[in-house]
Amino acid sequence: MILLQAAGNPSSIPSVLFFGTLGMLALAVGLVVFIVFHQRRIIRFQHQLQKMEEDQQKMLLEASIQLQEEERQRIAADLHDDAGPLLATVRLYLNENMVNLDPATQLQSIYNAKQIIDDTIQLIRNISHSLMPPTLKNFGLESAVNDVFQKLSGSGSINASCRFHDYRRRLKPEHELSVYRVIQEMINNILKHSNASFIHLTQNRNDEQFFIRIHHDGSGLTQTEFEKLKNKTQGLGLKNIQSRVSLLKGQLFFEKDPSQTYYKISLELPADAMQ
Repeated sequence: MILLQAAGNPSSIPSVLFFGTLGMLALAVGLVVFIVFHQRRIIRFQHQLQKMEEDQQKMLLEASIQLQEEERQRIAADLHDDAGPLLATVRLYLNENMVNLDPATQLQSIYNAKQIIDDTIQLIRNISHSLMPPTLKNFGLESAVNDVFQKLSGSGSINASCRFHDYRRRLKPEHELSVYRVIQEMINNILKHSNASFIHLTQNRNDEQFFIRIHHDGSGLTQTEFEKLKNKTQGLGLKNIQSRVSLLKGQLFFEKDPSQTYYKISLELPADAMQ
């Protein structure tokens, strides 16, 4: 209609062109403004996401440092509270006045001192084993985990079983220790909090990943609950687990079986964790 009117009235053509150009310009400006604001929102979101990732990494690092500090404090306490008094007692038996005692008393003192020294050696050996279990060091992760589950089953308090399906290609030694600690921590959490009657561990792998699955029939976690708890200050055990898994560049998943009869925990590691 406007074009027909413009054709009938040549003087109105410049007005039509003016308003048409103005409309197109307004549309272009609006589009540019929308793109700018949209880009700013994307950049703001990326910064927030980056900050969240940095906070998460900081939290995991703090948890890892706290875990190491707790282990140091535990070792120091064991040495101070147990080894220290034993060695001080040995010193009493072997003091300088011993030469003035009769031979029978000297022999008894030496025997007593030897017994205490043997106890101290065993104590230090136990501390050393807690740092690096000899079965893990000498025979690898499969034997060490099987040993843990045999002891659990032998206790009679829980039905425990373990099976490694394909461990011909082992994890790197330093990774074996970390995975062993993660398994230990998860088992401790299950025994402490879940009231489970059975716990079963399986291992498998393919060309790209290494898998550990733990099943139990007690009270467990879903992935959503795990994500919430690991960010809370009281979830130190979960933070320790997550920090070890992150150092391994792995992933940890919590889920409830569709049958609603048991929970499953999955640890997945990349192929480069293996030898």
